[in-house]
Amino acid sequence: MLKIAAILFPVIATSLMGVAVVAVLTMNMQSTFEPILWAALGALVVSVPISWFIARQIPGAKNT
Repeated sequence: MLKIAAILFPVIATSLMGVAVVAVLTMNMQSTFEPILWAALGALVVSVPISWFIARQIPGAKNT
């Protein structure tokens, strides 16, 4: 399951970071780089348990 989660992590992380950065930019918070950085880091942290959860939902991935 760890292998599957490691494969899913880059895809999920980049998707969530992209959504978070776009959300920050649409809220007119682009005056500094800090809100963009915090949004990307927050999405990176959130993507770890999400990729683990999705890997657990894949049938046959529990023994790998």
